[in-house]
Amino acid sequence: MSDHTNLTRLREAYTAFDKGDLAALREFWHEDLRWHEPGSSPVAGDYQGPDAVFGMFGQVMEMTENSLRAEAVLTCADDENGTALVRFTAHRGDRHLDTRCAHVTRFDADGRAVEFWNAPLEPVVWDAFWS
Repeated sequence: MSDHTNLTRLREAYTAFDKGDLAALREFWHEDLRWHEPGSSPVAGDYQGPDAVFGMFGQVMEMTENSLRAEAVLTCADDENGTALVRFTAHRGDRHLDTRCAHVTRFDADGRAVEFWNAPLEPVVWDAFWS
């Protein structure tokens, strides 16, 4: 049995993020992508479109001195939705992050991500690291 196409694409997106392959991410995302970052930190908010998300990524990488890593440890997907349990590690000066987030992605009929939600499993830890 082969993996669902959206599962393969979801895994490829995490690999692209790990490699810094923005072109592959842009291809995976719909041009009207809506991205939701929870909390009250400087990176929290809703982002519309790939360029806005890339801007947030740039801010995050600058804040972490390019140390942020996202390891998808569990993924699943069907025609409409994808989920991933992701381990994040990073540092900011003497602060260190090692936590997990649940990611939910909604796909369009062509398998492109149209909406994304980040749900930290330890929201207080997540916000404290970014604030």
